[in-house]
Amino acid sequence: MTKNEFAALHRSGDPLVLYNVWDAGSAVAVAEAGAKAIATGSHSLAGAQGYDDGEHIPIARLVETARQIADAVDLPITVDMEAGYATNLADLERNADAMMHAGAIGCNLEDRLIRAGGLRSIEEQAERIAAVDGEGLFVNARTDTFLAPLMAGEDPNQIELVHAAIERAAAYRAAGAGCFFIPGLSDPDLIAQVCDAVAMPVNVMRLPEMVGNSELAKLGVARISYGGAPWRTAMAGVTEAARAAFGS
Repeated sequence: MTKNEFAALHRSGDPLVLYNVWDAGSAVAVAEAGAKAIATGSHSLAGAQGYDDGEHIPIARLVETARQIADAVDLPITVDMEAGYATNLADLERNADAMMHAGAIGCNLEDRLIRAGGLRSIEEQAERIAAVDGEGLFVNARTDTFLAPLMAGEDPNQIELVHAAIERAAAYRAAGAGCFFIPGLSDPDLIAQVCDAVAMPVNVMRLPEMVGNSELAKLGVARISYGGAPWRTAMAGVTEAARAAFGS
């Protein structure tokens, strides 16, 4: 599948549903369930190999896992590269090229400053998106405008944050992003406002309090991700099965 063909799977009102995986085995399971594409999640992929989220897993391990997934399934693969595992454009381009050669067709690239906290400036993140797009990957441009306050225990469903995200979306689209990822936002009316205002497909992450996928489709969402929930569900099942085996 080409980058343009993958882009065409992102349709407002008929979203691409991505049940995020963490290794080749989980990718095969999700593919057998009828997936149209395979997406990794950074939290689950790192956790499955004993690392914390936040670019703690070495980039070489991430690339190797992407290669294993690509060898195991005959579907387009998009990899969560977090902030790109790079502080400069040269290293970022090198990492994107390695991901392409591993078999990925797309990636997530977030605007969070992983170590320092906060968000990159719009201008700097646009440069980074352009660099990854130039290497041939379909960029799902993630903004942490909403996720950061959610993780801090605050309500991210604020109109001021929506306006800030829409400003970022325009710059990210101009830089070459193919999709705009808004994890943390869950209010249907605000999601609809983002979908109406952003001139590219919008990706949301499923949260427990969200409306269903069919309702998200009606709001104009073009891509739905499940994040780390599939891995957490699977690991909880393993724990329960092990408890039963141990008689506890």
